[in-house]
Parts: sequence; structure tokens; C-alpha cells
Amino acid sequence: MKILILGGGPAGLTLANKISIGGVHDFLLLEGEAQAGGLCRSLDVDGSPLDIGGGHFLDVRNQDVVEFLFSFMPASEWNQYDRKSLIHIHDQYIAHPFEANIWQLSINMQVDYLESIACAGVNSSEKQPFEFVDWIYWKLGKKIAENYMLPYNQKMFGNNLSELGTYWLNKLPSVSFRETLQSCLEHKPYGKLPGHAKFYYPKQFGYGELWNRMANNLGEKIKFNQKVKGIDFNTRSVCTDDGKKYDADLIVSTIPWTSFEKIIGMPSNIVDDIRKLKHTSVKVEYYDKNLDTDAHWIYYPELSLSYHRILARHNFVPNGRGYWTETNMDRDEMREKGGVFSYVNEYAYPLNTLQKPKIMDRLLSWSKDHGVIGLGRWGEHSHYNSDVTVERAMALAERINNNEL
Repeated sequence: MKILILGGGPAGLTLANKISIGGVHDFLLLEGEAQAGGLCRSLDVDGSPLDIGGGHFLDVRNQDVVEFLFSFMPASEWNQYDRKSLIHIHDQYIAHPFEANIWQLSINMQVDYLESIACAGVNSSEKQPFEFVDWIYWKLGKKIAENYMLPYNQKMFGNNLSELGTYWLNKLPSVSFRETLQSCLEHKPYGKLPGHAKFYYPKQFGYGELWNRMANNLGEKIKFNQKVKGIDFNTRSVCTDDGKKYDADLIVSTIPWTSFEKIIGMPSNIVDDIRKLKHTSVKVEYYDKNLDTDAHWIYYPELSLSYHRILARHNFVPNGRGYWTETNMDRDEMREKGGVFSYVNEYAYPLNTLQKPKIMDRLLSWSKDHGVIGLGRWGEHSHYNSDVTVERAMALAERINNNEL
């Protein structure tokens, strides 16, 4: 075939549908599971949808992305929400982001935090560091670093935070010391809003319904239960765990590079680099009782708790009840019992290690020269939200449709 797409998550589904709309029909999409959607899949649990890949929502900001996705699931089938997310700290809840809502703490705590931020390296002309832990101290000060950011990220990404770089931190809200001070004086948040400040969520279904419809639209152009185990750059082909082999003029991979058990025809140094890529695994666990909160989700930096985040399903899934926790599998043994359903995502978050940019630059450049393109969260090993993944897939589809590759 002309194009073989690996993985039926947001990246693969968007690419397949977009090139089909553009007139390219000689393609096939292979999905390893029985259901499309990847990390954005939903299942019916306790009478309503549960997002088994964790909390995923459709951000409203990119209108091209929104309009494209609404062509599969119309706007009339979505609710729009103003994000309400909280942080549990100092035995109370305050709004997220932390540095914009310090004013919700006691006066003495506000003074302590403001003093700490004022002494941070960014406010005393110190050079910006290149390691994540050092950057947190430099940007936010000692108190926010040690009471919130470092323990939370340790729970989410693992104990070796010193391995992480700083090149990805544009995802974090940006609040200056001046804005933090102003928020404390005026009792309202200032600074850059976090992602999903406004978001869409389906009225009747889980987020996974969108991707199911995109898969259904492909008809016979998508094959399920086809787990790709190996890739051969010499023949530009892949093999699956049931012994099937597929080859194409162009392969677009949206699956994790580390999931290939066998790689043929790639230089050994690049193969070795792939084995250095790291990721985290997360367990989603559902509890069948409502929380006393109107928040959509809550962050928990306390190391005494296994989970790092709770999603209050009853506050964004119409007719839904209960909540789910998200727990790094390294902390699974200490998790709280009582959940009535759980699901483990082996590939949840790609880790932005110090060496990752160079690894991915070499890998993606060499692979593209040999007819294989990496796309999306796992194909590019970058922590993209679903809307960003769709945007990148749409852009690649445009280049394919215009014969610009």
C-alpha cells in the first residue's frame, strides 16, 4: 500500500481521516487493541462512561482542531466547561495554578511563600538552569518547590526527577512574582491560564466516543487486534504478533518506539538510543461514591497518598457518579483499596529526560530519510495533549495530500 499507519489513537485516526478527505485512499491503519482511541478510550463502568486512559478533555483554543473533530461528533453533543481544578495542600484546597492562588492560604503562609518566591533565582538574575529540579527552585522558590511541585512531579513521573530537562516546561502556567503579589493583594488570580481553561466533554458519552466514530468512518481501512511487534527498514514493513506482515511506501508510526521488540535495518547506535527512552505507567482506579466538591479534578502532592490526581467524574460526565484516581505504577503497592474497577496504561507519559531531544532528533531524522515518520505523543515521544496531537496529525496529512514529503 502507499501509506501504513501504526496506532489508532488521536494521531493515527486524525491522519487517516484527513488524508482520506484529501483524496488519498491507498492506506491502512493497524490498531493493537479491539477498540480505537489509545489513551483516550472510554468504557461503560457503573452505568456511565469512564476514561480508562485517565483525564482527557478537548481544549477549546485551537478552532481548526475543534471544527475538524466536530465534523465527526457535532458541537450539539458536547458540553463546554470552565475548568475548575484544585490542589490539596496544607490540609485545605486551593485553586490551580498554585502560585496564582496563594492568596487563598492564611496571611502568614502568603508572606512565607511570597518571601520564598522573591528570593528565587529568576528574580535575582541568576542564569536559568537546564535540569528540572534546579529549574523549579530557580523559577518558583524553595517553598513551592518542596511543598508542591517536587513531590507532585515525583509522584507523577517517578523518583529520578534529576533526569528530567527543562525544554518542556512551556506546558506549565507562567506567573511572575509581580502577578503573584498582585493576586495576594486583590484576591484574584493573575498570570497565564493553564491548559484546558475551557474544555469540551461529551454530553452522553465518554471522550472515547469521538475516536470510535473516527474509526468507524474508516471502515475497512482500519484493522483491530493487530499488535505490531517488529519493523524492518530494509523492506519498509512491519510484522504483528499473529504473524502477519505489512509493507508500504511510507509508514507513519504513532506507537511507542520502545514497543518494537525487533528493529531491522536501523544503525545499532540509534537502536541503543531507543532503549534509553523512558516512560511511566499509570493505573486508573474507579470508586463508586461522589466527592464533596464541584471541582473537575484535584492534584495531591502529599507523598503519603499513592495517587497524584483525582478526577471527579460526577462533575463533568452527565448522569455520572463517583471518581477515579490516577497512580504511577511505581507507587501501586501503597495505593488505597476500595476501588471497584481499575485499568493499567503501560504507556501513559513519555519522560522528558535530559538526553531525549538529541535521541529523538537523530531517530526521527534517520527514520524519515528511510520512509518512516514518527507522529504524536508516542511517535515523537512528547507529552502532547490530544488537541496538540490532532493539530500535528492534520499538518502532516496536509503535507501528504500536497505531495510535500
